[in-house]
Amino acid sequence: MGEKSLQKKKYIVETARQVFVRKGFKKVTMKDIVEACEISRGGLYLYFDNTGDIFLEVLKLESQEADDVFSDSITEDATAADILILFLTEQKKELLRRQNTLTQAVYEFYFENELPKKYNILKKQFDSAVKIIQKLIEAGSESGEFSCEDCEGTARHIMFVLEGLKISAQTIGVTSQMVDRELLYIMRGLGVET
Repeated sequence: MGEKSLQKKKYIVETARQVFVRKGFKKVTMKDIVEACEISRGGLYLYFDNTGDIFLEVLKLESQEADDVFSDSITEDATAADILILFLTEQKKELLRRQNTLTQAVYEFYFENELPKKYNILKKQFDSAVKIIQKLIEAGSESGEFSCEDCEGTARHIMFVLEGLKISAQTIGVTSQMVDRELLYIMRGLGVET
């Protein structure tokens, strides 16, 4: 794919993201994306076969952007605790952001589509986050910042708590104080007094 084609595809994905944010996943049609992008139907089908294919690309872009923001925020002298706190702070921002979020569309997409494991970006993101958090906890335990006997189990627990908060944020609502309380509980579980 040439540079111009790559730019066009990226434009479609970025524009489609806004459509998915507004309408969720289930209500979006190829026509919606054609209209939002102001391109021909044939022009869209050159790049994507259906809304599911477009949504998977949106998820990949979201993941890359989130990784970039997180990586760019880590200083050279950051400790394991600093990095974990930064990660949890970024998660809190995402949880409290009610506008411009793909959460509803993500759940609709995954409830509607039985994807093979290799295409399940949400599972890959979850598993990747567990591994990263596990390594942080291991490093923090070695340096004395954390006290943890089951680093992998604790990392998985943290991700399940965050996932539960994400669903709660979209359904029953969560406040900053509610999120802070859960994050404080996580840090205290690691032996960090805050």
